[in-house]
Amino acid sequence: MVLHDKDLCIGCGYCFYACPFGAPQFPQAGAFGLRGKMDKCTFCAGGPEKDLSKEEFAKYGSNRLAQGKLPACAEMCSTKALLGGDGDVIADIYRQRVFKRGKGSEVWGWGTAYGKPDQPKAAPAGAKS
Repeated sequence: MVLHDKDLCIGCGYCFYACPFGAPQFPQAGAFGLRGKMDKCTFCAGGPEKDLSKEEFAKYGSNRLAQGKLPACAEMCSTKALLGGDGDVIADIYRQRVFKRGKGSEVWGWGTAYGKPDQPKAAPAGAKS
């Protein structure tokens, strides 16, 4: 997860152009928008202020992760397409979904994430065979 500090943002827009997902956005006000400090989803993780403080809530909204909750989008997703939590648990869920649908190594990114089943994993650099 990538977080930002609204106090350090100068509104240059470089993060807007660099992000392949379109996460950073300029705040919208009026018909043509308003440039200013960048805003983006924090995955309900708050900001750099003290957890659960009034300052954090005013700038970033509710810090659900500090409260021990999932992000609101993942908790409310009726199809469970959005997941949040421990990376190993998410990877296991993804792996189960892929195999259930009859896919496997042909899925884009599978070989990078989990290794290709028909090829042995490469030995670490500097290891003797």
